[in-house]
Amino acid sequence: MKKREYNCGLDAAVDVVGGKWKALILWALHAAPRRFGDLHRNVQGISEKMLIQQLREMESYGLVHREVYHQVPPKVEYSLTEFGVSLNTALIPLGEWGERHRATIEAIPRD
Repeated sequence: MKKREYNCGLDAAVDVVGGKWKALILWALHAAPRRFGDLHRNVQGISEKMLIQQLREMESYGLVHREVYHQVPPKVEYSLTEFGVSLNTALIPLGEWGERHRATIEAIPRD
């Protein structure tokens, strides 16, 4: 597989966290490990198929750890890796900016 080259750090970061859902999944996992159903309830608007796809991608990036407990009924928990925690920490200022400017952003006309 060919390695991607980036122009700058922001380019690399956006590639890892790009899209609507990854940052929301990171935020949902910030406090503690969560099971799939709990994540699905906490990330409002995401379909099960999209959540599965995003979790697999995030796991392949090394952001999320998937722990399978071999019991009946089966149990799977998702948690942030150290790499995922570091990305989540980097996103906190962006979330704070969004909160400060939420009214302005919500007032922007959409097609």
